[in-house]
Amino acid sequence: MTLTQIIIESLESLNANKLRSGLTILGIVIGVAAVIAMLAIGQGAQDSITGSISGIGTNLLFVFSGNDQAELRNIRPLTMADAAALADPFAVPSVIGVAPIIQSNSVRMASSSDQTTATVSGVTPAYASVRNYVVVEGDFITEEQNLGRASVVLLGPELAEKLFGRTEGLVGETVRIEGQPFRVAGVLESRGGGAFGSEDNEALIPLSTARARIIRRSGDRVDVIFVQAISADAVPQASEELAQVLRARHRTDVGADDFTVFSQQDFLETAATITGVFTTFLGGIAAISLLVGGIGIMNIMLVSVSERTREIGLRKALGARRKDILVQFLTESSLLSLIGGLVGIFLGWVIATAVGQFAAASGTPFNPNISLDAVLLATVFSAAVGLFFGIYPANRAASLEPVEALRYE
Repeated sequence: MTLTQIIIESLESLNANKLRSGLTILGIVIGVAAVIAMLAIGQGAQDSITGSISGIGTNLLFVFSGNDQAELRNIRPLTMADAAALADPFAVPSVIGVAPIIQSNSVRMASSSDQTTATVSGVTPAYASVRNYVVVEGDFITEEQNLGRASVVLLGPELAEKLFGRTEGLVGETVRIEGQPFRVAGVLESRGGGAFGSEDNEALIPLSTARARIIRRSGDRVDVIFVQAISADAVPQASEELAQVLRARHRTDVGADDFTVFSQQDFLETAATITGVFTTFLGGIAAISLLVGGIGIMNIMLVSVSERTREIGLRKALGARRKDILVQFLTESSLLSLIGGLVGIFLGWVIATAVGQFAAASGTPFNPNISLDAVLLATVFSAAVGLFFGIYPANRAASLEPVEALRYE
C-alpha cells in the first residue's frame, strides 16, 4: 500500500467514529493551545519587562549603599559628597552625568478635588538628562529652585489624572504633599513601569526641599545615585571608575565594598532569568495537557483495536503483513494528534491575542509573542505524542494471529 492509500483508509476509519475521534482530537487541541498560549504570554511578558528596563537607557548605572556579597559591620551611606566626587570628570572620565535622589513611597498627596498616595522623589536638575525624562508641559526643576528649596512639583501623567482628572493645563495648580502646598511646575511624559515601579505615578520635587520638608534623611545622605556613562560600551569602564572613587572615599578594600553598582545589563539579565523560569513553568504545566491528550489517543486506539479485531484477522488472512497493520494504526493515531495540533495552534493564537487585548484594556499592555519555534515545537511534540501513545495499540493489533482474530466475537 502506498502512503496516500494508508492516509485515506485512516481518515475513513476515523470518520466512521466521528464523535469518538472528535473528543480525542479535542484533548490534543486543548494541550497544544495551552502550550502555544502560555509560551506566547510568557515571551510577551519578558519582552515587555526587558523593553521597559531598556527604555531607561543602556548606559545607565545605579549606585546603592550596602553589598550582599560582603559581610560588613560599618556601612557608610551614600552622600551628596559622594555624588559630587563621582561627577568629577578627572576622577571618572567615563561618566557624563550624576543624579542623586532621595525617595519615599506612599506619600499622601491631595488636590482641591481628590487625594491619593504616590512615590515622591527629591531630585536635582541633572536627573532629567541622566534618566531621559521629558516634560510635556511646563519646565523641569531648575538649579535655582533646588538651591532655594522651592515648593514646586512635577507630576507623572497617571498621578496627574488621579489628582485632577486631566494631564493638561496643570501648570500653576496647587498640590498638597503631606499637607504642604506645592505649585505644579510641569507634567512628565508617560514612561510606564520601570525598575522601581510605575514611573507614571510619581512626583518629583527639588532634592533640597524633599530633605528639609518631606523626606527626612540624616546629614546629606541619599538613597540612590544614578550615573550616566558616555556610551553603552563604556559602562564596564565607568563601573570600575565609580568603584575606585567610592573605595577611596569610604576607605574599603577590594572585595569589601560597602556599596553596589548595578548596570542596566544586570537588571536585564535578572529580569530575563526570572521571566525565563516563569515561561518554562507555564509551558511545563501546559504540556501536561498534551500528555493527557496522548493518553486519550492510546485509550481510543486500544478500543479501536478491540472493535476491529475481526477486520485485522481478515486482512492478515488476505495477505496483509504485520508491518501494514502497524503502519495503519500508527497513521491513525498520528493523524488524530496532527489534526489536533493544527487546530490547537490556531486556538492558542486566539487565546494569546485575547489575553493581549485584555491586558491593554486593563492598562497593562503587552504583546504576546507567538514565535515560530513555539509553533514548530508544539507541532512536532503533538505528532510525537500521537506516535508514542499509538505504538502500543498498533503493536498489539499487528501481533494478533489471523485465526484467533477471525474467531473473535
